[in-house]
Amino acid sequence: MRLKRFTPVQKAFHAMLMLSFLVQAVTGTARMYIETNWGRTLAHPFGGYEQCLIVHKYVGLFMLFLFVCHLAYVLFVVMSKKVHSDDGLWLQKKDVREFFTHLRWMFGGEAPRFERWGYWEKFDYWAVFWGMIILGVTGLMLYAPLETSRHFKGWSLNVALWVHRIEACLAMLHIFVIHFAIAHLRRHNFPMDRAMFCGDTDLESASEERPAWLARLRTNNELNEKAIDDVSSIQVVVTYAVGLGAVALGISLVIGGLMNAGLVNW
Repeated sequence: MRLKRFTPVQKAFHAMLMLSFLVQAVTGTARMYIETNWGRTLAHPFGGYEQCLIVHKYVGLFMLFLFVCHLAYVLFVVMSKKVHSDDGLWLQKKDVREFFTHLRWMFGGEAPRFERWGYWEKFDYWAVFWGMIILGVTGLMLYAPLETSRHFKGWSLNVALWVHRIEACLAMLHIFVIHFAIAHLRRHNFPMDRAMFCGDTDLESASEERPAWLARLRTNNELNEKAIDDVSSIQVVVTYAVGLGAVALGISLVIGGLMNAGLVNW
């Protein structure tokens, strides 16, 4: 038996964010490492150093547009009051308790009883917000440097460049190392979590990791409403190809970046 976790709109937001982030990661890394053979190899499919910048700018604008659309979607959902408090992604005191309970479980304690969302999923969600604000503001400053220099001191562009780079590197490390490991490489999900691609989760896995969520669904007689048929084999194959391809690309960027860091004139 499989349970519905994500709506088509939520899956669409995730897919567009994932693809645009990967493009930004590759083009941004290619420009930062253009002095190396590895950087030039990354830039080649996009047409070289200058074309990478053009792609990076326009995909960055698309990400900002997507962010605004998501804000509108969140406001609509909140205003419509269709979301149960435990179905929301608001940070709560219990998330702190569950974090420490989870740590104790890793050393032999009692396993925490997670609801629909774990504390790490909420952190991932809200991390996008501050990341988009930092990268968006600095990116817009660098998008039109002449216009920026009319309103700010010239040195502000240097600050914006380094803040943009540092935040981008932190975002890439978090997504490609922490997020990928937690979302796809844990025992519950290995080799990949289908949830954000197919929109569902396995009842057995949910019972083990999210018993509080299932208990609430049973209490409210909503469990059968969440039950859905498994997706087609073709969709599963495409899901694994896209998901594992993204994981492989992200990890290769981290490894390549670390291996070539000493060859860049910072």
